[in-house]
Amino acid sequence: MQIWVDADACPVVIKEILYRAGQRWSRHVILVANQMLRTPPSPWLRAVQVARGFDVADDYIVQHASVGDLVITADIPLAAQVLERRALVLTPRGERLDVNSIGERLAMRDMMEELRSTGVDIGGPAPFSQADRREFANALDRLMMSLNSAARR
Repeated sequence: MQIWVDADACPVVIKEILYRAGQRWSRHVILVANQMLRTPPSPWLRAVQVARGFDVADDYIVQHASVGDLVITADIPLAAQVLERRALVLTPRGERLDVNSIGERLAMRDMMEELRSTGVDIGGPAPFSQADRREFANALDRLMMSLNSAARR
C-alpha cells in the first residue's frame, strides 16, 4: 500500500504528518503536484512534479493509484475516481470517503458549483484549524492500525 497525496492544495501541516506516518508505518508517501516540492530525505517519501494544467495531478494519481492504496485529497471528483479503482480516501480534515458517501458529496459539490456560477456567494471552506489537524492525525492513525491488523490476519 502506498499513500498518494494531492499535494497542490494539501496543507503543510498535513504533509508533515504524512512524512512522519510514512516513516512510522514504512509506507511510501508520494506527493503529486504541478510545482516543485521539497520533502525531507527519506526512502519512504517522494515528490512527483507533473505539468501545469487542469487536473493533471489528479489524472496522474488516478493512473497510478492501485487497489488498497490511500489517497489524501479534498477534491471530490478525484476521490470518486480513485474509489472506483478501489483505493481508500481520506480528506485533509480527517473524513473518510467511501463508495457509500461519495455520491452525496458529488451531488453537493455540483449544487454548490451551480450556485456559484449563478453569482450566489456561498463562501468557502472554514479555515484549517488545530482541531482539523488533530482529526486528520487521529483518522490516519486509526486507518493505518486497522490496515496493519487486517494484513496480519
